[in-house]
Amino acid sequence: MIRVEFEIPSRGLMGLRNNLLTATQGEAIMSHRFKAYEPYKGEMPGRINGVLISKEKGSSTPYSMDKLKDRGNYFIHPNVEIYTGQIVGEHIKPGDLVLNLCIAKQMTNFRAAGKDDNSVLAPPREFTLEEAMEYIQGDEYVEVTPENIRLRKIILDENERKRAGSKASV
Repeated sequence: MIRVEFEIPSRGLMGLRNNLLTATQGEAIMSHRFKAYEPYKGEMPGRINGVLISKEKGSSTPYSMDKLKDRGNYFIHPNVEIYTGQIVGEHIKPGDLVLNLCIAKQMTNFRAAGKDDNSVLAPPREFTLEEAMEYIQGDEYVEVTPENIRLRKIILDENERKRAGSKASV
């Protein structure tokens, strides 16, 4: 058993519990108490990887999700309604990637020598409200409905996001 005591800003507690439980395989016990108001200490580290953003509105198809699974991990199931600007997964590299998950397989009269590709997808990462709030960055929103907790970009249109980004950098 190890006991660790430290002082941390309240905003630094967002996500700490999940990371601590993951690192200790669920054995950690954490408690915290407000100490005092103190001056701003600087930025807290955020996530390194970018996100996968939906390019089109429609239903996500298992075919396109299978073909693009090497780009990152998904937050949605196949055959779910998605919209432009919705965050559908986490990119494996820094920087955001816009992709189209609504493309269906083209039907032809030719048969393959073997069997058709059966898509095998890893289960999607599903967020609680707290996990979603700690995951987002400054240009993203958490959207809460009675059925879902979804992540989205503040500016849904890809071209408008690029224009806003270039204005901010000038």
